[in-house]
Amino acid sequence: MIPAFGHDPPHRHPRLEPDRIIATMRRLRDRIGERFPGSGLLALSEGLLTIADECVERLKEVAQPSIPIRTGVGLLLAALVALLGRIAAGVPLHLMVSDFGAFLQVLDAAKNVVLFLGAGIFFLATLEGRIKRRRALRYIRELRAVAHMVDMHQLSKDPDRLVQEPRDTPSSPVRGLTRYEMSRYLDYCSELLSLNSKVAALYAQQFNDPVVLAAVDEVEDLTTGLSAKIWQKMVVLNQAIR
Repeated sequence: MIPAFGHDPPHRHPRLEPDRIIATMRRLRDRIGERFPGSGLLALSEGLLTIADECVERLKEVAQPSIPIRTGVGLLLAALVALLGRIAAGVPLHLMVSDFGAFLQVLDAAKNVVLFLGAGIFFLATLEGRIKRRRALRYIRELRAVAHMVDMHQLSKDPDRLVQEPRDTPSSPVRGLTRYEMSRYLDYCSELLSLNSKVAALYAQQFNDPVVLAAVDEVEDLTTGLSAKIWQKMVVLNQAIR
């Protein structure tokens, strides 16, 4: 299981387990392969399984601190302390008491140093999070693309054709599925969408970042909407069977 940021007790915050998601995805891939060998849906399920495997490695990678960036922050902090100490040590106590104007000049110089180094520290301190956010958003966009690909696969699966007499045109897609096969195909598509959103949720679980969380919510909304379209078809199909 991927280690989480923080130290919250596991019994208080149930977490998605990547290994179980991958195991479920692998089982779904096998089911699709047994029912529809050589199909595009099988290839898509294999692609999503590969993405899920890569997701585990990606989360392990981003969970590790960036040593170069954190070293840079530490060096800048040390430089800030050293410069402030040097400035303070270079101003005699009697000068600060007797010459208030000179003291203000020294104070102004110290302020500029603090602002300059503080800006550098802030930049480096937020750089690691921004790099990880950019990577996470790129991976989440990949999952959005997979969701749309699943939708493309179910697009031509029209249950009305099994209810009414088909009137195909030369450009009509080949539809050779039985009612049961179409029901299974649509169900597989719905399961792929659900697992796709679970992989996206792993990023939300790992990143406490509002931009990443919003991107994950968008994927979940997308897969929920696409699943609703599939279930509408399944309702029509089940009514036709009755």
